[in-house]
Amino acid sequence: MAQVLEFKLPDLGEGLTEAEIVRWLVEVGDVVAVDQPVVEVETAKAMVEVPCPYGGVVTARFGEEGTELPVGSPLLTVAVGGDAPASGGADEGSGNVLVGYGTGAPPARRRRVRTSPVAPVRPADGALSNGGSPAAHRGVDGTSGPLGTGRGAGVDTAAPGRAPVPERTGAHGLTDARERGSAGARTTGPVPVISPLVRRIARENGLDLRELTGSGPDGLILRADVEHALRSADGTVPQAETLAVPRTPVTVPTPTLGADTRVPLRGIRGAVADKLSRSRHEIPDATCWVDADATELLAARAAMNAAGGPKISLLALLARICTAALARHPELNSTVDTEAREIVRLGHVHLGFAAQTERGLVVPVVRDAHTRDAQSLSAEFARLTEAARTGTLTPGDLTGGTFTLNNYGVFGVDGSTPIINHPEAAMLGVGRIVAKPWVHRGELAVRQVVQLSLTFDHRVCDGGTAGGFLRYVADCVEQPAVLLRSL
Repeated sequence: MAQVLEFKLPDLGEGLTEAEIVRWLVEVGDVVAVDQPVVEVETAKAMVEVPCPYGGVVTARFGEEGTELPVGSPLLTVAVGGDAPASGGADEGSGNVLVGYGTGAPPARRRRVRTSPVAPVRPADGALSNGGSPAAHRGVDGTSGPLGTGRGAGVDTAAPGRAPVPERTGAHGLTDARERGSAGARTTGPVPVISPLVRRIARENGLDLRELTGSGPDGLILRADVEHALRSADGTVPQAETLAVPRTPVTVPTPTLGADTRVPLRGIRGAVADKLSRSRHEIPDATCWVDADATELLAARAAMNAAGGPKISLLALLARICTAALARHPELNSTVDTEAREIVRLGHVHLGFAAQTERGLVVPVVRDAHTRDAQSLSAEFARLTEAARTGTLTPGDLTGGTFTLNNYGVFGVDGSTPIINHPEAAMLGVGRIVAKPWVHRGELAVRQVVQLSLTFDHRVCDGGTAGGFLRYVADCVEQPAVLLRSL
């Protein structure tokens, strides 16, 4: 007799108390494996695929797409035990609830079991009848994929008279079986792809991902690679509606002249509002700024990229300058423990950078930025930016920052007084780089000028330290050779 277990919406970390169901990845009657993603939810920080810690047959789902659920409320029930497919024991779960957080067992592939149309049942009604064990309806291959992802590379074998069901993977996993090509495909096995959106764009446009060379780390295929291949094929770009990230439709009243419109402060917009309000309430901030001649920095970047190898981004060079400046002025890489009345100077630099997305402003974090060179920083910025665009950033990608770099110049503005990303102690803002008259070597010339601003927590340092930090950054921008002293 199978045992029906209830899987509740887990604690997604960082004080998150609720999440919205964006898309169910399984249906009632599906066979799921331990740690297989079963639902995609949107928190105030990121889109997250939630894996089920049990293996068995889904007997009920709770909540429609678009429903907001509190942490701890039921998500689904799974019938396990007996012959039900669970890794490591019939009634055992992995204990892991987030994709990529410590699970080591390669999950078996699922296939959909359809005995008859059934309505979701509550746990008390969900026992499987004799002779209806899930093992009798599935054929799985639990082998590990050849790229070392820990996900199985096999495809279900279909029951007599039924076609095989394509396999699914997580947001950072491999392509599904539909992208393995036709019977005449040259190779078999999974393809490294950054997100489901990239796979969908390729699939809807009839593009074989095996023919692409990924530009991401370790050959990872990015959205830009797929779009480039489609442009090369027919000289066009996929339509905007094809590239749009799937979202649950939201009905927003159409504003008319003289009518008031109320927009709920929830989700990521609500989280940003709360955090910025807390920053303004707790942190006595101050801002200083300076104009800098960025002509030599742009020339240095052009020379680096002309030398061959992976392209170096301007943001990566600015990040490298920031980490060098923080090594000279560690007061700004700190946080304030208000309860202990202590300033905690941090021994590592986890560099956040502001990114505007369709969901709003997010701040992905580059871990241990002080240990990375410009090439490594460029690759990590590209990975996190792509994940931000496709909505696949994890809570871990968005938390733990110690200092933020804010390039608001992309909006065509020169300056700003940014609000500190609580509980950090400072943020460097970078305006647009624009040609301006400038006195260079005693003569008036047209140079590429940028305004740099530093907003800092006045509790951790005084203006002298903040000014010293900003002046060092400006010196490195104007004369990149200054940076060599810290390498």
